[in-house]
Amino acid sequence: MANGNLGATALRRRKRNQDPMAAYDSLPKELRHWMQTAKLPWSPASCRAVWRKARTRGDNLDKVLASLDRAEAATLARVAKHS
Repeated sequence: MANGNLGATALRRRKRNQDPMAAYDSLPKELRHWMQTAKLPWSPASCRAVWRKARTRGDNLDKVLASLDRAEAATLARVAKHS
């Protein structure tokens, strides 16, 4: 099976029931921008979950983006550990 734009990652692939472009388009502008510069191929659902959790805590935009950066760093560390 072709990897498409996933590159050489050990991350598990998941099947989605929702149109990924519609899910992406429904994200806040700042979150879409973060996804464009992310080092990993994040799903809109994963990003939205981190975004909502941080916003529920009352975090401002800078703290929300820092939460996303930390989540990505943790994922990269986990991938590196298994490589």
